[in-house]
Amino acid sequence: MDDNTVRLALQRHWDASDAGDFEAEHDIYHEDAMLNYPQSGERIRGRRNIQDSRHLQPNKKRFTVRRMIGSGDLWVTEFVLSYDGVPSYTVSIMEFRDGLVARETQYFAAGFEPAPSRAHLVERSGAAS
Repeated sequence: MDDNTVRLALQRHWDASDAGDFEAEHDIYHEDAMLNYPQSGERIRGRRNIQDSRHLQPNKKRFTVRRMIGSGDLWVTEFVLSYDGVPSYTVSIMEFRDGLVARETQYFAAGFEPAPSRAHLVERSGAAS
C-alpha cells in the first residue's frame, strides 16, 4: 500500500470518527488489532472490542485533525478530540500491517497556560490551532 493510499484511508477514518460512523471508523483496523492508552493503562484487543469501547463512550465527540505524517507502516496523527466541547490534544500512533492498523497507541493532554517564566517568549496560537 503506497503512502497516498494510507493517507486517504486515515482521512476516511478520522472523518468517520468525527461523524460518529462507528462502522466506517473501524474499517481501518485488522481483526486482531490492539489499541493502547498508556495514560490509563488500558489495552484493548480486537477490532470489535475497539469499536465497542468507542461506541459505549457516552460523550459527544468531535475530531479536528491538525496533522498526519508518516510513511510505510508507521503513521502519526495529531488532532484535537473534543468531548462535549472540552478539547483534549491527542496523538495517535498507528502501525500498519498488510494495509490495515495492527497497533495503535493514543496519548491525550489537556490544554494549559504558558508558564510565567517563558510567557514573554511565546507567541499565542490559540487553544486549538
